[in-house]
Amino acid sequence: MRIALSVQNLTKRFADFTAVDNVSFDVEDGRFFSILGPSGCGKTTLLRMIAGFYRQDHGTILFNGEDMGDRAPNRRPVNLVFQNLALFPMMNVFENVAFGLRRRGEKGAVVERKVRDVLERVGLPDSGPRQIAQLSGGQKQRIAIARCLVLEPTVLLLDEPLGALDAKLREHMKIELKTLQAKVGTTFVYITHDQSEAMVMSDRVAVMNRGTFEQIGTPQELYHHPTSSFVAQFVGSNNRLGVTLRRDPDGTPVARYAGGFDFRLSRDCCHGEEGAACEMFVRPEAVVINPDESQSGFNSLPVEVKAILFDGGNSRLLVSPEGTDDELVVMLPQTRQYDHIGVGNHIRIGWDVSTALCFAKGDWKLYDGK
Repeated sequence: MRIALSVQNLTKRFADFTAVDNVSFDVEDGRFFSILGPSGCGKTTLLRMIAGFYRQDHGTILFNGEDMGDRAPNRRPVNLVFQNLALFPMMNVFENVAFGLRRRGEKGAVVERKVRDVLERVGLPDSGPRQIAQLSGGQKQRIAIARCLVLEPTVLLLDEPLGALDAKLREHMKIELKTLQAKVGTTFVYITHDQSEAMVMSDRVAVMNRGTFEQIGTPQELYHHPTSSFVAQFVGSNNRLGVTLRRDPDGTPVARYAGGFDFRLSRDCCHGEEGAACEMFVRPEAVVINPDESQSGFNSLPVEVKAILFDGGNSRLLVSPEGTDDELVVMLPQTRQYDHIGVGNHIRIGWDVSTALCFAKGDWKLYDGK
């Protein structure tokens, strides 16, 4: 498939601070590609270099194989949707969408046809005469995208466009954007710190940390097969336990946890050196309550229930392994068979050996003090 955007060895420094450090990636034509990372990781700086607002210190940016060099933003085949949308409140919908065309020198029937066509594509065919203040939050999002799409960019850049929306509208717009991108077929490069947005909408996701890409893959690859402690913590919910790694005589990796508990690990899921301080990760949905102790290939641990976190279909238990101050989250099955469990109860939890991952201990923490 044709490569719409190719970024090669891109670096940007501000004085002695490196904001983007030797980043490379390709985005295939017609794909939805997200760059996911915490605040300050360099993702917006990267986006602004692609758009041409920042000049890179090193590296190349190519659209459809053409090197952009020092080309100005208005001469690149790319448009940018800002978080605040930047719609003109004094203009109606038609005038907003037509603005870029007219700045480019297009007039009359050509502008009429292009605006009409793009409003049809974003699902707002009769909205041209309406004022911006009359639109809902979701409609404003689509008009902002239409204003970019009407210029027929090779790539549409979106800088956290859902960040200012309330939670319910944001959930709705994730589906809207995914459906819209598939319908129009334009390549989207989407910047976000919200893992749910990236996972739900994207064909591929790059996880960014401290100016570099930790991992690029499909949402499923990042979730089930993270390649670093950072990705394991940042993508999805994960329980993290500090362990020391050793190996049995047959080579099977074993994680030694506080209190003398040993957890067997799958050889394919262990990425630490013997004797090293490591971090073991187990997804909340992989944890089983009161597992069958006779079942082979299972690790188990006695815990005390600290809290019941009721959230409908996402209800969980907060538990603490006995003899520790650690806290783990366990997803509650929606069968109500565990309704009898209460705060202060002592139960056992367990997980299949193949569901745990182990990495060398990193210095990045998702939450302070954890």
